[in-house]
Amino acid sequence: MKVEGSWIRSDSTQSVMIMLEQGGQQAYFVGGCVRNALLAQPVSDVDIATDASPERVQMLASAAGLKSVPTGLDHGTITVIADTVPHEVTTFRRDVESHGRHAEVAFSSDIVEDARRRDFTMNALYATRNGTVIDPLNGLPDLKARLVRFIEDPGQRICEDYLRILRFFRFHAWYGDPLASMDAEALAAIAAHLDGLQRLSRERVGAEMIRLLAAPDPAPAVAAMRHVGVLGHLLPGADDRALSPLVHLEQTAHLAPDPIRRLTALGGEGVADRLRLSRPQARQLETLQGGSGSEMPPLELGYRHGAEMARSILILRAAMLERTVPPVDLNAVEIGAAAQFPVKAVDLMQGFEGPALGAELHRLEALWLASGCRATR
Repeated sequence: MKVEGSWIRSDSTQSVMIMLEQGGQQAYFVGGCVRNALLAQPVSDVDIATDASPERVQMLASAAGLKSVPTGLDHGTITVIADTVPHEVTTFRRDVESHGRHAEVAFSSDIVEDARRRDFTMNALYATRNGTVIDPLNGLPDLKARLVRFIEDPGQRICEDYLRILRFFRFHAWYGDPLASMDAEALAAIAAHLDGLQRLSRERVGAEMIRLLAAPDPAPAVAAMRHVGVLGHLLPGADDRALSPLVHLEQTAHLAPDPIRRLTALGGEGVADRLRLSRPQARQLETLQGGSGSEMPPLELGYRHGAEMARSILILRAAMLERTVPPVDLNAVEIGAAAQFPVKAVDLMQGFEGPALGAELHRLEALWLASGCRATR
């Protein structure tokens, strides 16, 4: 079996692989680029695994006239830049000791040892420079079945890095078969190691949740998270009942997936803090929460929040009530978003000042909105 794609044929990528091979080293594409190519999905990052030590990689790069940067020297990663394109080249590794988040590793010359330290079988796939697939741990059947499965013992893989609990659900959302059952051994191991989630930083948890919720349809994965107790552990009070209706409404309205919109549908206590959302994300969450919990009419939503935010609020309301969004409401949003209140403060200054001026502007704005934004100055 071979992988195909413009990324594998690019001159920059080939030059890095040839550099290693001509230096007498093994060199393989590994992980996400191989997995995604086999699934006919876009490839964004190209990772290369080699039996060359980091120092050997740097020496070969220098001899080939390529720039190298020791971006992860302790873990064996050198970034080799060819034609301005960065390539992460990592020495084969084996885990020596793990602490639930950061593992101590030793370099290896064995591709099987390198494969065994990875998380899921579908990520332990390698490919040669010409695209021939190398499958040390028999992960191809799982990839073909779109089954996310831990390598060997799920409990041991989780204890090596508790973030793998969240990665399991994220990978199912992006690459798993939504109609098939999840791996039972994995779910049992996750349920047995929920306490390990407390050892993860909120930033890392938040990043994983955002990436999971950005999947085309994360609802089945989030439902499984709730079932085994992960969702309640991370977001007390969260409820995923509105998530599947929301995804359906997004698709009907041709709205792109928005993880913050979907996070709003889940609810929960102190979401922005628990997930360490960025300030823009937290502001978006707050606006969506306030709008979806209000009775502000569609036209005013569009006027006050703009068309994009107003549409999100409308479909959130509909999802929570398990209803559709009437086309007339979507049209009202567009009208409100395009409308401009025709009265300015300067128009009222002869008769009003201070708080009275603000109150009169507010009164006139309410009359204008009640007219469907048709009242003139």
